[in-house]
Amino acid sequence: MALTDTASTLMRGLGLSDPVIRLGVTGLSRAGKTVFITSLVANLLDRGRMPGLRAAVDGSIAAAWLQPQPDDTVPRFDYERHLAALTGPDPHWPEGTRHVSELRLSLRLQPRGMLSGLKGAHNLHLDIVDYPGEWLLDLRLMDRSFAQWSAEVLERMQGRPGADVFLAEIARIDPGARFDEPAAQQLTRAYVAHLAAARDAGFSDTTPGRFLLPGEMEGSPALTFSPLPELPDSPLWREFRRRFEAYKSRVVRPFFRDHFARIDRQVVLVDVLGAIHAGPRAVEDMRRAMADILSAFRPGRAGWLAQLLGTRRVERILFAATKADHLHHTQHPRLAAILTAMLREARDRADFQGARTEALAIAALRSTTEEILHQNGQDFPAVRGTLMDGRQAALYPGELPDNPAELLHPAAKGASHWLDADYNVMTFAPAPDTLRPGAGPPHIRMDRAAEFLLGDRL
Repeated sequence: MALTDTASTLMRGLGLSDPVIRLGVTGLSRAGKTVFITSLVANLLDRGRMPGLRAAVDGSIAAAWLQPQPDDTVPRFDYERHLAALTGPDPHWPEGTRHVSELRLSLRLQPRGMLSGLKGAHNLHLDIVDYPGEWLLDLRLMDRSFAQWSAEVLERMQGRPGADVFLAEIARIDPGARFDEPAAQQLTRAYVAHLAAARDAGFSDTTPGRFLLPGEMEGSPALTFSPLPELPDSPLWREFRRRFEAYKSRVVRPFFRDHFARIDRQVVLVDVLGAIHAGPRAVEDMRRAMADILSAFRPGRAGWLAQLLGTRRVERILFAATKADHLHHTQHPRLAAILTAMLREARDRADFQGARTEALAIAALRSTTEEILHQNGQDFPAVRGTLMDGRQAALYPGELPDNPAELLHPAAKGASHWLDADYNVMTFAPAPDTLRPGAGPPHIRMDRAAEFLLGDRL
């Protein structure tokens, strides 16, 4: 931890500076991180749609405003541009997360009731840190050797999109040949193409995470390797093993040290509906990936001395199944139950170590309305919205099961498709004209999410 970080932590511990909450927001591709942060900030600035946030209802939040973030070397989350994309005259979904970014929202708090006489008005700073979930998957590489990681990846890639092309490239390797950089790059390109195809097909576990989001490191040796069958005497094996270790030490460890290890509260966004639509293998893959992500956290309440000296532990973790507006509200409890069951092992581990956890079905930006479809004498609870091509459509995605085991059991057993039902997904565009004076964008349960994450400090 930097000296300035240690000094500021010490000042806060002694009550000499305003308190700060660092909120990490992550999730895998297409989970809606950018939309979540934009909606959360907009609805904390204008709290007319936040009845579930007690401090907004009783007036404890006297004011809220944005101000410069404390980390000068981290890009600012482009809140204004994202809000304009979601709520402007031609609403559209903003670009997804491609790097770490940060935003500071400051709240002026005026305690009410019995506390009002004990503590006067004061400020609380909320530092929101946005980072790709794919990078978080890399933290589990830290306790794996190149041989272990390669064996795991090669085993689970069987039958995934693009795997055949990559495996054919591996089959052409001459173990005794000298290391050749163009050949290494060709092998890496085949592996990255497989990762991209697997992600597009709904699979979540696509390590190393920087391969799909390389940023300024694209083409560097630390991002030019792939899994290999064990060939200890091969020059290619030895060089890829060296680069794998360099990736861990030069890319993964600095991310953990500089960003992840400083988080107080955490949001993990999960596109459960997208995985269900993709099929049983995608659901099981997401379950394993999310368990790996949660194993990287250090959940539990830090003691006062640890807090004073800057050793942070994640105190609260919110698991949020996004895109709940794609379902009629009658199915939201089932969606939350499926998420809870998918994350049971990791969630129980966090609960046991002292962190508070919650699972919710949310929509950071509500883009649909509800209606009942009548067909062949039956009623189907549906949602209606505008598709990406501008057409209006009503969607009945299918009935989620009452018992999550009806999905998770065949997924764990390796089923290739759902036996009893198909689950449909449409991509709706943001609805126009969603803002009103004094209120943020329409949502589903963002007020409950904010209450869980921040309510105890407001």
